[in-house]
Amino acid sequence: MTNPVPVSSAAPKKTQHVKLTPLDIARRIVFIVFGAALAGVALEVFLIPNDIIDGGITGLSIMGAHLTHLPLGVFLVVLNLPFLIAGYKSIGKTFALSTLLGVVSLSVTTSLLHHVEPFTDETLLATVFGGILLGIGVGLVIRSGGTTDGTEVVAIMVSKKTPFSVGQMVMFINLFILGSAGLIYGWDNAMFSLMTYFIAFKVIDLTIEGFDESKSIWIISDNYREIGEAIVSRLGRGVTYLNGEGGYSGDSKQVIFTVVTRMEEAKLKSIVTEMDQNAFLAVGNIHDVRGGRFKKKDIH
Repeated sequence: MTNPVPVSSAAPKKTQHVKLTPLDIARRIVFIVFGAALAGVALEVFLIPNDIIDGGITGLSIMGAHLTHLPLGVFLVVLNLPFLIAGYKSIGKTFALSTLLGVVSLSVTTSLLHHVEPFTDETLLATVFGGILLGIGVGLVIRSGGTTDGTEVVAIMVSKKTPFSVGQMVMFINLFILGSAGLIYGWDNAMFSLMTYFIAFKVIDLTIEGFDESKSIWIISDNYREIGEAIVSRLGRGVTYLNGEGGYSGDSKQVIFTVVTRMEEAKLKSIVTEMDQNAFLAVGNIHDVRGGRFKKKDIH
């Protein structure tokens, strides 16, 4: 009789997370505190004195402080903290702690600047520059792994029990808050608040992604070799040739894949058109490029 093969009962090893170095942690803390401070300056020096609010829980906090005359910092912590605790498992320990640091830093900054004179009493100027400064501050915090507002946490929790996505929930929450601002501050200020929210939203994207946005390029052409060599020699970018097959015709196709910067996109399109006017070309946005050989080569 053969002996049975022993079966290991040991549980599979869990993948360990790479721990941040003390320098990385210190860098994150500095950028989160600095970003939250910038957001606090935007609120107290530009927006709040001109009756303009932000979206999310920050907007609710501003309206609560306006109606009760209590410090804004108290509302920021009191309204955000329960959602951070309740959503701890959904968002993870690191993000929760980073967000807590951002919320506390924003709360402290608004408390310190509460009695500072507003930079301008022109509502439009306050809307534009307040939105820009707010976007830069919040963008720095998000780029460092946190946020200054628990709206996303609320959206994650609610979306699990409803058919709506996180993005849709964030939109509903902000529409409700900005709509409520019209009842408290008047509809003109509510519209200025909506402008601030839009400006900040765009600036947050720029702060997170940077101005040097990259483009992914997919090209299908019978002249793929000539086009690929032209991209390498005239743009200084590497290319990858992929094997493809037409879904309708079943014909074999060679696909060129490359990544260029936003400013190189027009020149690449002219190269493709010059080589093959009937070539298929698709362009997509890339927010981050790492590894490989993306470094630009010398061109002639």
